[in-house]
Amino acid sequence: MSDTVPVTVVDDSETTIAVERGRTLRDALLDHDFAVYGTVSRHANCGGRGLCATCTVEVDPAPEPTHWHDAAAVRFGYPRLSCCLTVDEPMRVRLLDKYVWGQVLPRPE
Repeated sequence: MSDTVPVTVVDDSETTIAVERGRTLRDALLDHDFAVYGTVSRHANCGGRGLCATCTVEVDPAPEPTHWHDAAAVRFGYPRLSCCLTVDEPMRVRLLDKYVWGQVLPRPE
């Protein structure tokens, strides 16, 4: 079993990064300079403790939730908290545009 897992990050373009198995997705994205937070929450956030709900991403395949907020996100179809996701298997992550605090605007249809 490899010590790293490929994670494909979709932002303006698509990039695949190697992430240490068992690492928190939020930390891996920040280490690779991806914008997990919005303009305000970049400076004022909970530090990855699953409290502020500003590090949301869309993940495929979505791993089983391990945090109460993440379980609610799965149940109601909200984006997942990157701080509550552990990278154990390859995944595709879509970064979301954040506007006020961690607010994500609806996608145009």
